[in-house]
Amino acid sequence: MTIYILNPNSSQTVTDGIDRAVEPLRRATNVSIRCRTLHEGPPGIETQAHVDGVVAPLLDHCRALEETASAFVIACFSDPGLASLREQSNRPVFGIAESGILTAMTLGQRFGIIAILERSIPRHLRYVGAMGVTDRLAGDLPLNLTVAELSDRTATFERLKIVGSTLRKEKNADVLILGCAGMASLRSDLEAELKCPVVDPCEAAATMAVGRVAFAQLNKKEISE
Repeated sequence: MTIYILNPNSSQTVTDGIDRAVEPLRRATNVSIRCRTLHEGPPGIETQAHVDGVVAPLLDHCRALEETASAFVIACFSDPGLASLREQSNRPVFGIAESGILTAMTLGQRFGIIAILERSIPRHLRYVGAMGVTDRLAGDLPLNLTVAELSDRTATFERLKIVGSTLRKEKNADVLILGCAGMASLRSDLEAELKCPVVDPCEAAATMAVGRVAFAQLNKKEISE
């Protein structure tokens, strides 16, 4: 059985970055974690229309993987199709935004979100409000970089340092969340630079998925005995 991490945009660069980010978890657990690209998706999910548009092809993609899946992870910080995939699938389904926020709240009292674009922030705020944790949000600030521009690691890291420092110093965030799967490979560098916990939501969701799958297998073993 396999944990599938689905990148709902068509950028293979983003998928490759996610794959590198979860490699330590793959090595430590020997769990099969496979990262996949939704080629029907836009190059980057940057608007509500993008979010809405990928739900149907994402569900079709996961339907074809159902029999070999032990869990699904939706690797977009808007968690597109999360409720629909949970309804469709008999497997555990994790959204990286939900998982990242829940993880951040175990690491600090007030979390800050680093968005890619200004127009991403209203979606984030709606989601945080729907989760009922607005009082734990220190702030949500943008890099003002598109998904495609995130492939420039040097420029992205410079913006991450500036925005992360602002969230820390001016918004009093004591833990930061990377608000896009395209930032996954920069988590550890940013954490070392800012000297505070930084959550990559892809890692957070994959870790939750591994734990859920392991617990389910343990239960099956106990029942069989």
